Amino acid sequence: MNKINGIGPKSGARLDTLGIRTIGELAQADPALLVEHFGKSYGAWLHEAAHGRDERRWSPTANRNRSAAKHVRERLHPVRDREQLSRIFTDLCVRVAGDLQRKGYAGKTIGLKLRYDNFKTVTRDCTLDAPTQDAGAIRRAAGECLKRVPLDRRIRLLACASAR
Repeated sequence: MNKINGIGPKSGARLDTLGIRTIGELAQADPALLVEHFGKSYGAWLHEAAHGRDERRWSPTANRNRSAAKHVRERLHPVRDREQLSRIFTDLCVRVAGDLQRKGYAGKTIGLKLRYDNFKTVTRDCTLDAPTQDAGAIRRAAGECLKRVPLDRRIRLLACASAR
């Protein structure tokens, strides 16, 4: 069952107790049985996934062909700690670019993740016209993402990612 992204070891073990061991068996399973054992949302998703249908929104952080860097810090204020945050942000983009270069990848979608001091998390991404490994291009794209998030609270996590 580990061939379907989203079915982990625990769900796989539960499916196994129901006699469902292959994707074909999952596809043939009664959707009501899946909902009964896994809940309305996940049970319905299992049935759809077994038939090759997955309407989940793509996320750059969920892609295996990605590079990401994050910085967890004491709570930094976007205005008072602007210089420090700018250095951290640039460093994250350089690290992502370096990781892409080492892996031989080029990223087209650049994602940003911000967690505030109240633990609210926001993400933004943008897609470039062409894939890149260039730290400057990644920094500019991530900067565009940053312009689309409120900077009115202290920040406790800042992350940047790139996906093909």
